[in-house]
Amino acid sequence: MPCLAAVCQLHGHRSSRCPRRKFAVSGLLAATATSLALLCALLFGAAPALAQGVEVLELNAYRNEAHVNLDYQLRVTLPAAVEDAALRGVPIYFTAQATLWRPRWYWRDERVARVTREWRLSFQPLTKNWRVSQGGLGQSFETLAEALAAMTRSSAWRIADAREVEPVDGHHYVEFSWRLDTTQLPRPMQIGLGGIGGTSDWSLDVERRVKLGAEPAK
Repeated sequence: MPCLAAVCQLHGHRSSRCPRRKFAVSGLLAATATSLALLCALLFGAAPALAQGVEVLELNAYRNEAHVNLDYQLRVTLPAAVEDAALRGVPIYFTAQATLWRPRWYWRDERVARVTREWRLSFQPLTKNWRVSQGGLGQSFETLAEALAAMTRSSAWRIADAREVEPVDGHHYVEFSWRLDTTQLPRPMQIGLGGIGGTSDWSLDVERRVKLGAEPAK
């Protein structure tokens, strides 16, 4: 410890007190780091107690004698901010899209067909029910889970006519997406989504690609 003692003497400290001063500074730095970590957790949010997002449970594209169809099933958990806005009377929109592609080695892949579905989710405060509207049709559900299930699963969604994928070479594929459409929110809310953490609170989407196959055996 000669070097440490010499440094301490240069600053007018006794060598026996330098280690204590060093440990005190280290403790202060550790406490400061802990406080900063806690502050960041409060500002930017710790890990949520409930997971939010979109999980793909099933995705299958197939061709039968008449059509190209898509089956899908998702599990969706709304972010707390989205559910709170819906309970306050803000309608929430969701969009699903499926695009059929034909690969081309000499150029960009050719888009054969594209279809889109759109839903409007709203809460009815008088009846305490959730309503899902699609086009000119609507249906009410007692729980949010039931309403989400109506928008996150489909069987035999027609994408194109079967003749549009002839010859059947096994190379065609379908790109599928499902998302919360923030572009249809009230304009003031869209502007507010640009703040820190705002976009992530309203980010809910999934994209997948699946090869076109034969119709599943029944």
